Amino acid sequence: MREKSQLKCVNVWPLLGLVIFLFSFQANQSSERPIPTHTAPSEENLRTVVIDAGHGGKDPGAIGKNGTREKNVVLAIALGVGQMIKDHYPNVKVIYTRKSDVFVELHERSAISNRNKADLFISIHANALTRRDYYGTETYVMGLHKSEQNLAVARRENAVILQEANYQKKYNGFDPSSPLGAIMLENYQNAYLSSSLNFASKVERYFKRADRISRGVKQAGFLVLWETATPSVLIETGYLSNPTEEAFLASEDGQDKLSKAIFQAFEQYKNDMDN
Repeated sequence: MREKSQLKCVNVWPLLGLVIFLFSFQANQSSERPIPTHTAPSEENLRTVVIDAGHGGKDPGAIGKNGTREKNVVLAIALGVGQMIKDHYPNVKVIYTRKSDVFVELHERSAISNRNKADLFISIHANALTRRDYYGTETYVMGLHKSEQNLAVARRENAVILQEANYQKKYNGFDPSSPLGAIMLENYQNAYLSSSLNFASKVERYFKRADRISRGVKQAGFLVLWETATPSVLIETGYLSNPTEEAFLASEDGQDKLSKAIFQAFEQYKNDMDN
C-alpha cells in the first residue's frame, strides 16, 4: 500500500515544465519560418500569371524544314493566351518574360516569376526530333525523366544556357548534357507538383478538344521550371520537325487554336483555385 501511495505522489511539475518549454520552442521556430508568398484572399487565389515564350533573339529554338522558327511561333501563342486572360479576367495580372524577339536567360525567366510572386508560370515551346513522323502536344511538369525521349527534350531546352555568359557559375556547375545534371533538379518543385499536374492535365484535355493529338502529361528536369517558386508547366505545342505540324504551328489559325486551348485550361484551373 505504501508503494502505491508513493506512485500517486510523483511530482508532475518538471514534466509539465518540459512540455511547456517544447511548445514554446516550436512556436518560436515556426515564427522564424518565412511567410508563404502565395497567400491570397480566399475569393481570388490566382491573381498573377507569368507567361514565358521560350527562346528568342539569338536563340531561335527548333527550326522546321520550311524555316519556321520556334521562337516566333511560341511568342505569338504566348501573346494570344495573355490577351485572352486580360480580356476575360481584368483583375488578373499578366506578365510576359518577353513580348518581342529578344534573348532572355533561363534564370531570369524564373526570376521574373519569383519577383512578381506569380501564382502560375506557363512556359510555351515547340518540339523537334530527328525523326519527322512524331507529332502531338505534351505538357511537362518538373520531375525526373521517365524515358529517353523526355531526357532528350529536357536536354534540348536546357542547352540554351550554353549561350549565356558564365553559365557554369550561374547554375552551380549544371551541365545540360550530363545525365547527372538531372539529379540536381529532382526535388525542387515537389511542393508545387500537385497543382502543376492539375493545370498540365487541363492543358492536354483542351488540346484534345481542339482536335490536337495529345501525348499526355510528362515529367522531366527543365531548368526554367526548377527555380520557379510556384506551380509551373512547360508546354510543347507540337513538332516543328513534322511537316504537317510545322504548317499548323506556323499558321495564324493554328496559333489561335493553341492559345485558346491554353486559355481554357487556365480558366478552369483558376475557377478550381478560387473556389
